[in-house]
Amino acid sequence: MRKTFKLQVEGKNPDRVLDAHKHEIRKYVKRQRRVPLPAGVDFWDFDCKFGSTEESAEVVHLAEIITRIDAAVAESAEQFFVEVVAKNGHRRVRPTGEMPAHQSDGFDEGDDDLTP
Repeated sequence: MRKTFKLQVEGKNPDRVLDAHKHEIRKYVKRQRRVPLPAGVDFWDFDCKFGSTEESAEVVHLAEIITRIDAAVAESAEQFFVEVVAKNGHRRVRPTGEMPAHQSDGFDEGDDDLTP
């Protein structure tokens, strides 16, 4: 999906236009994730770009697109460009003993010295 979305459409509520654009992007991603995976592929990954125009678009993570859209609306932008392209995703084997970032909270689990 490569598309420039207009935020000011004459005769339409800007909030509804914004919701429709977000829905279209989410619908595209969900549809691409339903496509059967080729042999040897673990999941669908996405290459994404976002910007005010196609020339000024920069690479972003898929999870950042909606927040970037909200930021563009807050800046009173007239349009924005989104590119979302599906690609093959392969899981990496994590080395033994390496903890995922979401589980590492910085607290030692053995220090439970809570004395009242």
